[in-house]
Amino acid sequence: MTKIMPILPLRGLLVFPEMRLHIDVGRDRSVAALEEAMDNDKEILLITQKDVQVDEPTEQDLYSIGTVAYIKQLMKLPNGTLRILVEGLSRAEWSNYTENRKYTEALVKPLISEIEWDVETEALMSIANDYFAKYAKSSSKITAETLAIVKEEENPSKLADMLITHLPFKVAEKQEVLTIINVKKRLDHLIIRMHDELELLEIEKKINARVKEAVERTQKEFYLREQMKAIQQELGSSEGKTGEIAELRKRIEEAGMPEGTHKVAIKELDRYEKLPSASAESGVIRNYIEWLVSVPWSKETKDRLEIDHAEEILNRDHDGLEKVKERIVEYLSVRQMTKSLRGPILCLAGPPGVGKTSLARSVAESLDREFVRASLGGVRDESEIRGHRRTYVGAMPGRIIQGMKKAGTINPVFLLDEIDKMSNDFRGDPSAAMLEVLDPEQNNTFSDHYLEEPYDLSKVLFIATANDLSTIPGPLLDRMEIITISGYTEQEKLAIATNHLLPKQLKEHGLTKSQLIMKEEALMDIIRYYTREAGVRSLERQIATVCRKVTKLIVTGERKRVTINSKMVVELLGKHKFRHGMASDENEVGVATGLAYTTVGGDTLQIEVNITPGKGKMQLTGKLGDVMKESAQAALSFVRSRTDQLQVDKNFFDEHDIHIHVPEGAVPKDGPSAGITMATAITSAITNKAIKREIGMTGEITLRGRVLPIGGLKEKSLSAHRAGLTTIICPKDNERDVDDIPESVRKALTFKFVSTADEVLNLALDGGFSS
Repeated sequence: MTKIMPILPLRGLLVFPEMRLHIDVGRDRSVAALEEAMDNDKEILLITQKDVQVDEPTEQDLYSIGTVAYIKQLMKLPNGTLRILVEGLSRAEWSNYTENRKYTEALVKPLISEIEWDVETEALMSIANDYFAKYAKSSSKITAETLAIVKEEENPSKLADMLITHLPFKVAEKQEVLTIINVKKRLDHLIIRMHDELELLEIEKKINARVKEAVERTQKEFYLREQMKAIQQELGSSEGKTGEIAELRKRIEEAGMPEGTHKVAIKELDRYEKLPSASAESGVIRNYIEWLVSVPWSKETKDRLEIDHAEEILNRDHDGLEKVKERIVEYLSVRQMTKSLRGPILCLAGPPGVGKTSLARSVAESLDREFVRASLGGVRDESEIRGHRRTYVGAMPGRIIQGMKKAGTINPVFLLDEIDKMSNDFRGDPSAAMLEVLDPEQNNTFSDHYLEEPYDLSKVLFIATANDLSTIPGPLLDRMEIITISGYTEQEKLAIATNHLLPKQLKEHGLTKSQLIMKEEALMDIIRYYTREAGVRSLERQIATVCRKVTKLIVTGERKRVTINSKMVVELLGKHKFRHGMASDENEVGVATGLAYTTVGGDTLQIEVNITPGKGKMQLTGKLGDVMKESAQAALSFVRSRTDQLQVDKNFFDEHDIHIHVPEGAVPKDGPSAGITMATAITSAITNKAIKREIGMTGEITLRGRVLPIGGLKEKSLSAHRAGLTTIICPKDNERDVDDIPESVRKALTFKFVSTADEVLNLALDGGFSS
């Protein structure tokens, strides 16, 4: 008899007539359907979902035939869900699917099983019982009690439903049995499925027997591997380790390895295939093969050898740096002419913030090459470069091979950042390991401890960066072409700030060019009064500070647009941090301005000398290094040798103490180029003659007063220009270095080239010095 009945959708579950089952119910519509059934005759239609992933099933998500069940018990669990005990009553077909506000209902028509009591039915029941008994004997999942209950069942329909509940069939297969109303057809279907299941169990027995014979010759791990192999052979499957090995073999063939490396890879793959998966060595070999096929062996990008394009990229990204750009263009020109050239090994040396790293990126872009960067700062383990041997736990290749894997090609632009900051300890010297990487005659057969196979680095364009060349070992320095980036002039900084830094910070702070207008005078004030550096890193930070403060003004509604001038700079950044022009306002006695070269560029330093009554002692203060102390001793010896010219008493040096001080005592200072500066300051203090305030000087002094050449004239000239000096005294042998100094700085400075300290004193002392 048909009637309207609430529906309870089931996920991954199916209930047959006369079957009792506990079901947990948590979905709101399902709970409402239960409540509706409990309020009436406690009958509900149980329908299985086609897809268990669907949370809110619709009419199309449910099978067309379900089971009418009686709710025998209902209780509420602590987690809020309901647990019910149901008993299946009959198969049923539903129609008129209706979704009410709280629950779903349908018109249900019970389906009565068609039973024909004849010889065929009894035969089918007997065969079904026999197959089930055989299955129970082969399978450990069927208990003796279950087998006894099944044998005693005389109703063919109930027998069929009982059998299907104990067989390991999927929900879809059980649903198919539920839809078969004719009992004979139902039993026949079950017999066929049990026959197939018995055949599968028989195959499993054969496999187990075959594996049992093999396990007598080896250990348990080998047994598991053989069992898997036998299963795959029986099922014709290529999954598991067999498929993995086939995939690795294919990747080895496609990697384009050299012949020797290819043989090693195949040999290791054969070893991996024979080893049990649970073996520790299996994982090591698998990882090794994975690295061999991941590293590029032959994949190469095509260089874009267009001089105009390269110059456009380099000029777009960088102002100044003419020598670096010229070297890159020269490289491209030679490549274009010869069609082949080993990658040069360039070292961009200069203070922080001058654009060494970004320049390397621009080079990669101009060549259309991949770019990869390895930071070497703080590296003190040789295995960081060459990798670890595979015998170590957690072994892996060094940074060079890791970088090549990341690049994916054999000719990337490879940046070795901060190469001067490598150190060494008991684990080895990484700078010595870098010798092979950066030697054009050796790096075509670079050997990594992990790969243990020669790797060709000759097509890589290596670019190293360094702040201080003095910390790089000589043999390593000899393998690189040094390109010095000294720093920027004020005009170059202004161009960089206008073309690069300001647009970048406007974008990062969400500002437009119309909202923030920064005048040239404001940028120049920031450069002069708020930064003192060779590069532009601090300049960018100060511009970012201005952008932040302007953003706040705009967001709070105080201003809609801001124009930054010199006055506004002071309001936003505070009082001037530095004084533009370090030159003294007047000539002073015993105070000389020296020019120094540091890891952050050129700098000026004041050397002060005081003469006091004493016993001929010399005192040095200002955190001076050994070389600078020796320069002070040499300068004093030279001055003492000029007693007659100084017109002082012969006992003057025995009766007076000399105190030499270099301000900023917390900053370490060292180097020989302060020699003539110290000699001038000592002579000025002794003769009471002032030193010209506009003069800066640099040069090493000997005991006999010769002036020796120094390094870093370009950096020192830039610092002198920043400090407001107008004249530089420097060694005669450094005259050739003037061409490296930017033209704007050369025009603003007067260079005096000297060979002896007497010339220095004549130029520096107010009124001259007669030798």
